[in-house]
Amino acid sequence: MVEVREAVTPRDRKLFAAYNTDTYLNDPGSVPDIIQDELDTFNPKKNPAFKYCKAVWFLAWRDGKVVGRIGGIINYQANEKWDVKACRMTRIDFIDDEEVSKALLETIESWARSEGMERVIGPIGFNDIDQEGMQIFGFDRPGPFFTIYNPQYYPAHMEKAGYEKDVDWVEYRITIPEEPDPRIHKLAKKILAKQGYTLFAPKNTAALRAHIVELFDCINHAFASLYGTSEMDREMVEKYCRQYLTLLNPEFVKGILNAENRLVAFGMTLPALNQALKKCRGRLLPFGWYDIMKATKSRGEVLDLIIIAVEPELQSLGLPAVIMDAMTRTAIKYGFRYAETGPELEYNTKIQKLWKFYEVEQHKKRRSWKKIL
Repeated sequence: MVEVREAVTPRDRKLFAAYNTDTYLNDPGSVPDIIQDELDTFNPKKNPAFKYCKAVWFLAWRDGKVVGRIGGIINYQANEKWDVKACRMTRIDFIDDEEVSKALLETIESWARSEGMERVIGPIGFNDIDQEGMQIFGFDRPGPFFTIYNPQYYPAHMEKAGYEKDVDWVEYRITIPEEPDPRIHKLAKKILAKQGYTLFAPKNTAALRAHIVELFDCINHAFASLYGTSEMDREMVEKYCRQYLTLLNPEFVKGILNAENRLVAFGMTLPALNQALKKCRGRLLPFGWYDIMKATKSRGEVLDLIIIAVEPELQSLGLPAVIMDAMTRTAIKYGFRYAETGPELEYNTKIQKLWKFYEVEQHKKRRSWKKIL
């Protein structure tokens, strides 16, 4: 018999935060979460999103053992923006047993109804920086460290429970050329000369820190019209600055500055952290932080292409070509062979046009499901 209980004690919260990591650690495709980041995300004292969100966390138990988890989030700001009454399911994981998945989904649906919601969507987190998208295709390779891992049997359970597609994201594997493409470099130089912008290529963390808040402001503006997004306020931006600044290698961040020296576009990559996270099981202590920081400065085979963002009013000026040229040159310099993109909404053709100068493979797909209650 399956029993689903709210995770309310500190022990329950740790079990919840670590469930995906611990359950699938030996699966070749899995990439562990950073457990402390997960705990902080669920903590109202450390996550400013709770100012406009309500959340709940459940664990499924059988014979004294945790066999699944699911979270529910109501983002009132996003619901008002998109004119919906939606509960976001998040961190959904379960063993390959329909009794378990059914019990978890029915629990979150019941909670959503009790809060006056009319549908359940997801997996999707508090905002666009948080985890989103259940993998439905491309299970033969690991994904970037910032995406959700799930086994191949998950989608069938969702369909069995009455869920259908809401939106899909696609991911690409980009082959990094042996030499910079002269066409892109020529275009990049022309764009900078004509538009009066300058390339931002920080050499150290201090230089990056000077523009880090502008970086997140750019994300707010660039992604405002995309699925499920809600604006990050200053407190939320500062939280993510603290969370990610130590992970970033400044050499792998490129941007565009306007005449007022303000960041108006940027791209961010990072050497793949998969193996470092597996080694430390997603735990920063006692030595996990060292493994992760070492990996951010490594010369490996794969770069994770975390994000590219351009202020909306500038998106027709070709600035992404400048960023891609600079990032490609850095990748070649350090000997990387491939770049893995993060999830891109299937209808976001603007970002997908960036890959036309590269050899690419669309090798993964993720889905946000929906169910009308």
